[in-house]
Amino acid sequence: MLVTDRTPMTEAEIFGDCLTHPRGHHEVWEAWRKLGATALRRRGLPPTIVSHEYEAFPRGRVVYMLEPALFTLYADRHLQRSETVAEIVRLFA
Repeated sequence: MLVTDRTPMTEAEIFGDCLTHPRGHHEVWEAWRKLGATALRRRGLPPTIVSHEYEAFPRGRVVYMLEPALFTLYADRHLQRSETVAEIVRLFA
């Protein structure tokens, strides 16, 4: 299951020559953990988040490179399967 936290382009943060999500993996994960298992389930997130550190799972990030105007996916090698990349493209439109 892919668990994502997305940002509209209009709310992206400038980082060097890129636009990126303003929150880090640890920050997002800890906010989710504080919600508790029931609230996570209601949001469609796996309740196992509360009992694991974010480092336990493969992670990635989608950034928009201003030059040459394209999206780049930085992903753990476990996420670099064609079906997973296709799902990430679908989720992030």
